[in-house]
Amino acid sequence: MFSKRTLVGAALAATVAISLTACSASGTPAGDVDAATATSAEAFGGLDALIAAAKAEGQLNVIALPDNWANYGEIKALFEETYGITVNSADPDISSAEEIAAADNLKGQDTAPDVFDLGTAVTLDSLDYFAPYQVANWSEIPDANKEATGLWVNDYTGSMSIGYDSNSVPEPTSLDDLLKPEYKGAVALNGDPTQAGAAFAAVGLATVQSGGTLDDFTPGIDFFGKLNDAGNFIPVNATGATIASGETKVVFDWSYNNFAAAAQVDGWKVTTLPGAVYTSFYNQAVSKDAPHPAAARLWQEFLYSPAAQNLFLVGGAYPVTLQAMVDAGTVDKAALDALGALDGDLVSVTADQATANAAILAEKWAAAIS
Repeated sequence: MFSKRTLVGAALAATVAISLTACSASGTPAGDVDAATATSAEAFGGLDALIAAAKAEGQLNVIALPDNWANYGEIKALFEETYGITVNSADPDISSAEEIAAADNLKGQDTAPDVFDLGTAVTLDSLDYFAPYQVANWSEIPDANKEATGLWVNDYTGSMSIGYDSNSVPEPTSLDDLLKPEYKGAVALNGDPTQAGAAFAAVGLATVQSGGTLDDFTPGIDFFGKLNDAGNFIPVNATGATIASGETKVVFDWSYNNFAAAAQVDGWKVTTLPGAVYTSFYNQAVSKDAPHPAAARLWQEFLYSPAAQNLFLVGGAYPVTLQAMVDAGTVDKAALDALGALDGDLVSVTADQATANAAILAEKWAAAIS
């Protein structure tokens, strides 16, 4: 699928500059601005003034953003090209929970993260780390996809899929297939479900595929316990490197990550099990302790602009403003056509379900795979 995509970096650089400055206020900044408390670009006097403040800072610290995750490599590069701001990308393969731990460990230092990209369960458990911010196109983000003050905002989603090395194992067509001897020592997750959003979602998928509901992930935990007892589950955090080396031959992960691997690794294929399709948005948030608070807020404006939202789409993820872009005619139609619709029996956890299941996983996961 990704071999069909067309990357339009130069054109998008112009597009993002136009899309952000076109709606800027024409006035000058209203006196001294405390960027760390600004809740919108209006606090700076408009987007032009926010851009100037961010350029003056000159740097942006991001964390847990692999280049091949939802096309973040292209997105970071376009931000740097457009604004001349250096993006310092730290620890790309760590989990959502480890992002928050890094914020604790680095608090007060110039290397602390300015922004977060987090799974739902960790987001809801970490609200004290965030500063509210509403981007200029706030109205294009559905109410269900954002906290009312802008503490967190959904950004992109995909479906939980299974990637597999077709040169080594057969295509799985059900969860029960993965319990067979053909998958001995082959099946892995992208992270620990008590810490990582992708692995959390894999247990959610296993739950609904096992006949359970999203109110209680116990059936999904039980499935992975059976997989472990069969010798088929391996406690290795799957990455592009483990897939390329053949260490992880079957991986539960977001569709955009597995498709990215398929574009790079010979024989890597992607399947979605029939029945319920698990989806979940990742969440953007500004760190209240951001060492570069203006750049952090400009990053948010950039991510929700059509240029960056379309780059998520090119990367195989469905951006949160997709419908608004379709309506406005700003969507990358070629990328959308190549990706196809996100359809099927779509299921996703609510905020309350995410919180409850985080507690269930904390209680039961380690014992299930020990």
